[in-house]
Amino acid sequence: MMRWNSNLCALAVLLILFGCTSGVSGSYRLPTKVRLVCCEQVSRMPIPHNIELIGYKHQNALAPCVEAIIFYSKTDKFCSDPAARWIQRRQKGLEEYKH
Repeated sequence: MMRWNSNLCALAVLLILFGCTSGVSGSYRLPTKVRLVCCEQVSRMPIPHNIELIGYKHQNALAPCVEAIIFYSKTDKFCSDPAARWIQRRQKGLEEYKH
């Protein structure tokens, strides 16, 4: 039984060492991850009319982001479902941001 435990420990040490060295040697090749702010979920509920909107943008679905219409006020952003019936009414008269 002692022999099995020492073999098991030796295997565990080798696996740990292999994991550490392979992680270190390959990590310099990976690009730096930048956290992008995007809509990961949307709402079908209308934005209250007392919130003054100043523009909107269409967001394409690219994981983890989902397809959305992002409405902008002076202080907030609202992630809305593009299929919601009220979207086109709220877009009228607003500037569409292309960036």
